[in-house]
Amino acid sequence: MQDPRVIAVVGAGNMGAGIAQKIAQEGFRTLIADTDKSRAEAGRARIDASLQEAVERRILKPDQAADVLSRVEAVGSLDELADADLVIEAIFEDLLAKKSLFRSLDEACKEGCILATNTSSFYVSELASVTHRPGLVVGLHYFFHPAKNRLLEVVPGNLTRPDVVDAMERFAEAHGKTAIQTRDAPGFAVNRFFVPWLNEAVRVLEEGIANIPSIEAAAKRAFGIGMGPFELMNITGVPVSLHAASTLGRELGPFYEPADLLATQVLETKADWDLSGSVDEAVADQVSDRLMAATFAVVGALIDEGVCSLEDIDRGARIGLRWARGPFELLNKVGPARALELVEELGGTHPDLSIPESLQAQAESNEPFQFQRVDLNVVDGIGHIRINRPEVLNALDEEVVGQLAERLEEALKTEGLRGIVLEGAGKAFVAGADISFFVRNIEAADIDRIVAFTEAGQRLLRRIETAPVPVVARVHGMALGGGVELALACHAIVCSHKASFSLPETGIGIYPGLGGTQRLQRIVGKPLARRLIFTGRPLRAQDAVESGLALEAVPLSELDSTISRWIERGLPDHYASPTGGSAAEQEAYGDEVVGAVLEGQVPEGVSEDARSLLEKDLRAIARKAPVALKTASELIDSGADRDLGSALQLELDALAGIFGTQDALLGLRSVGSRETPPWQGM
Repeated sequence: MQDPRVIAVVGAGNMGAGIAQKIAQEGFRTLIADTDKSRAEAGRARIDASLQEAVERRILKPDQAADVLSRVEAVGSLDELADADLVIEAIFEDLLAKKSLFRSLDEACKEGCILATNTSSFYVSELASVTHRPGLVVGLHYFFHPAKNRLLEVVPGNLTRPDVVDAMERFAEAHGKTAIQTRDAPGFAVNRFFVPWLNEAVRVLEEGIANIPSIEAAAKRAFGIGMGPFELMNITGVPVSLHAASTLGRELGPFYEPADLLATQVLETKADWDLSGSVDEAVADQVSDRLMAATFAVVGALIDEGVCSLEDIDRGARIGLRWARGPFELLNKVGPARALELVEELGGTHPDLSIPESLQAQAESNEPFQFQRVDLNVVDGIGHIRINRPEVLNALDEEVVGQLAERLEEALKTEGLRGIVLEGAGKAFVAGADISFFVRNIEAADIDRIVAFTEAGQRLLRRIETAPVPVVARVHGMALGGGVELALACHAIVCSHKASFSLPETGIGIYPGLGGTQRLQRIVGKPLARRLIFTGRPLRAQDAVESGLALEAVPLSELDSTISRWIERGLPDHYASPTGGSAAEQEAYGDEVVGAVLEGQVPEGVSEDARSLLEKDLRAIARKAPVALKTASELIDSGADRDLGSALQLELDALAGIFGTQDALLGLRSVGSRETPPWQGM
């Protein structure tokens, strides 16, 4: 099935306008429709207002906002959706209204057009049943605000075709969403546990265990969130919570039914929750235990019923709800045995609440739940290895590196394997190594563990590099630090026009330690390697191609087919002829002048082009850690004339020294801050 190019959104309210805005921002021609042209125009005006707000906050430039709005067309009739490849329904939650709309869309839309619903309350299959194209009907459940929230639940109905599901997952990537797949079940995945979490907070208040401020404080601390349940209900609308809990209660039984106080607040008080008052810390544990018990009971049921994977449940919480940890990560932290106790205690007051078999089994084993962070899917002789950790931009840690090595060996054992594609889920390819891992181990004076992790990473990358079949890095978004180094170890990099590459390590007190100082110079030449490592400047997709770093840059919709063609055709040797960068880069970062550059000076006698380039670059270099710059420069120089294996060993040999510096800890702790660390030079 071809990927959709023309997208229509029916329903021009806040949700529909937000969905249309996000789709248009990612380059799609977007139609927005409602019951008449004036309502559709009002939706377009909402998009314009949102874009102007982004301009005021300097997220977008005025011409960018105008470009987005130019792709949005307001239409007043469903007959004007004849060109749409995908129509997303985003009207109010009324089953009869949605069914009527789907009947009309089925008649108005062209053959092959996919019909999607943004419902959070009704079965996808029930909406599909009123059409003559049930195989082309799917759920796409967005989260508010859809122009900002990256999560998208992809929900196949009973008859949805597999190729439609695949197309929707590609569409999710194409418009900057992280997709999780869930069965067509009440609440899908995220609302199934989030709504009971909100409802349980109201029950705790109703029972007099704690006041609202105490519940808010306990929830924020236990779940690592910025807003507690009552503030969240106020923002999204307390009636929305009542409607969601009522829907789940009808489908799933008394435990899911709304607390009496929630109904009273909506139907009688008719006001937001009053958040004022003092916090009683003495009840914090009791409150957090209740909220975790409700969460653990529901996510265990989701696993038992096969609604969603535990990995996607956690992604839903972390990306869609912005929890610091997903439910299963929280469960592991508490311990399965203690989690089971909490659920059993809650079940004592809810006779209809079944104790999840998955939770009982885990408690009996006394082992934490295990997560699959790296997936392997072999299609037509091509092994697709995907790092599936989008909630942290696919950051590399010990678990991910270990699973990458396992999936690679599994792929290489596949009979008839013709090639391997290495890719990342979500908006990034790989955003480097997990910074928190480095900080924890430096603080614990366990530099040996950092060295061991890096050695394992180096072995993995050498295994990729020496694989007997072509290995291509599919870089669809940003690649940072270790992500660039992982891509460099592949036989080729093929990227989308949205891709970018940067090595920011010297700005956080360290150097690229997974081969960056060695492979990069062998591919793009020493001068450009120096520039990229010293400045940390991002290399855009087309620049990456021109420098020889990437083989080809194409639109995202053509990325997979382009990779397939290259594997079929055969890959060139990316070490064959380093370009060295532009003439100005070769002059500005040549062997003869690099010493002056590291001292913050523009070398005498360089051309005007080189001078102009360096004057800009030196401002960036001045913000980097001096020891890291010096070490990186020495590694580039000392490894240049060695064979790759011994050159890579130089990086490993210098690790303990660099991670033992004060600057490394200062730099790594500074990640996320805009301030330059006060480098100590040691």
